[in-house]
Amino acid sequence: VQLQASGGGLVQAGDSLRLSCAASGFTFSDYGMGWFRQATGKEREFVAAVTWSGGSTYYSDSAKGRFTISRDNARNTAYLQMNSLKPEDTATYYCAAQKGLATRSWLDYDSWGQGTQVTVSS
Repeated sequence: VQLQASGGGLVQAGDSLRLSCAASGFTFSDYGMGWFRQATGKEREFVAAVTWSGGSTYYSDSAKGRFTISRDNARNTAYLQMNSLKPEDTATYYCAAQKGLATRSWLDYDSWGQGTQVTVSS
């Protein structure tokens, strides 16, 4: 199982970014996908998750209304569209996969990408 996250960068508050997570080595459509983030000195936190079909999505309170998670099973890729970015969104963002479900706990995910840095300046 390999997950490759990309799309991070340095942006200003209010800007948008789209993160991508390219998957390989497994049947992507069998897995729920999640995005998590970890800021320096803080614990890893849930951002968003999507079920295997894309039919259900889940968001943290901080992401709700600003971020959109989606997936394209034909391209084996998950996305996180982030709008109205704030300085407090600054973190390393990780995508993760788990067989069958899409949950909020990072403990449930067994495969992780390497992370992509998002820095939002004020």
